[in-house]
Amino acid sequence: MQEISQTFPRAPVTSSARANWDRIFLVHHHQPAFSVSEHCLPYHQICIKLGKPYLLNQVIDGRAETLQAVPGQIGLYPANLRHSFGWDREAEFLQLYLDPELFRQISEETWGNDRIEFIPQPSALSDPLIVQFGLALKTALETDNLNSRLYADSMTHALATHLLFQYSTRKPAVLPQGSLSQQPLKQIIDYIQENLDRNVSLAELAEIVKLSPYHFARLFKQSTGLPPHQYQIKCRVDRTKDLLKTNLAIADIAQIVGFSSQGHLNYHFKRLVGITPKAFLRR
Repeated sequence: MQEISQTFPRAPVTSSARANWDRIFLVHHHQPAFSVSEHCLPYHQICIKLGKPYLLNQVIDGRAETLQAVPGQIGLYPANLRHSFGWDREAEFLQLYLDPELFRQISEETWGNDRIEFIPQPSALSDPLIVQFGLALKTALETDNLNSRLYADSMTHALATHLLFQYSTRKPAVLPQGSLSQQPLKQIIDYIQENLDRNVSLAELAEIVKLSPYHFARLFKQSTGLPPHQYQIKCRVDRTKDLLKTNLAIADIAQIVGFSSQGHLNYHFKRLVGITPKAFLRR
């Protein structure tokens, strides 16, 4: 997806414009009182309210609404919905734009039909899981912008599945259970190991075993107990343990195994191993 073009008084605090994410675009705003004129976007949009409360005025398909926006509230706006909005004071919010093609793909695989319809939720929707998805993606941008692709892919598919199950007019059938067989699983694990220094995507891994990203992510987790992005981090940490036995500097090891910095390596190493790389060396 390309950067969403909307005019605001200030530049966004952060955005995923340079992160090379697929099927999703994230923008974190902190804006003064302002009004956005009527527009219509080809993407599904989620707006998560953050910071202090503010008064939100919006017009959705010609219907005006005024509400008190408080932190944690969500607005869900389907693609091609005409709307305008404005706020009366300093406002902080997170906007997520999602490609409808992703939802058509998941719907086709789940129901055998790619014709779906979202129920607009423009008012004070409360859904803590959506908030968690949004904040997790925001944190990924802030901590590891250029190496967050696989993580963002996994989170995007999970978020899209949640939205389909909860806010579309179709109700899901029971998903088939199962796991990847031994040979395809070995292919994926070998590929991850051989490309630890690369920012691989979920679609790239799924293509190896000729599955959709949605089904691949689900079967991979059932096979390994971990989502693909967490498995990649585990492999990077395991490779770090081996490389620490050499004379390489920790900063160089971080680059070799695909971490964006030594600090990022230290964080995940301590999270998974329980001690820092330096402590691991001393032991």
